[in-house]
Amino acid sequence: MIQNILLVGVGGALGSIIRYLITTLFAHFAICSEWAIFSINVIGSFLIGALIPILGSTSNLLIIVGFCGGFTTFSTFSSQALHLFQSGQRLMAMIYILASVVISVFSVLLGLYFAEKFLK
Repeated sequence: MIQNILLVGVGGALGSIIRYLITTLFAHFAICSEWAIFSINVIGSFLIGALIPILGSTSNLLIIVGFCGGFTTFSTFSSQALHLFQSGQRLMAMIYILASVVISVFSVLLGLYFAEKFLK
């Protein structure tokens, strides 16, 4: 049990650090934070789809639960969607929510397809 907790914790820390670096990179190029979070969620969704079929339980805890859990950002996404609504950008909020959910689910499917087609 302790080993599993450590695996999830290490993976989560690494995922969070990578998320921070990507968000900082987007900010450096003056790209709004919504696009950074959107991109992170799509990449994370793809990784989950691509890696689930090929990882064992130990790697699953480290990479899927830990890394991807720390890397993807549903709480930040929700906060940004609310901010868009509150700032009067209702259409942008709806587009942001719909695109994030639909494209992230599609990215999981694409990741699964990629893993089955090219990694087995």
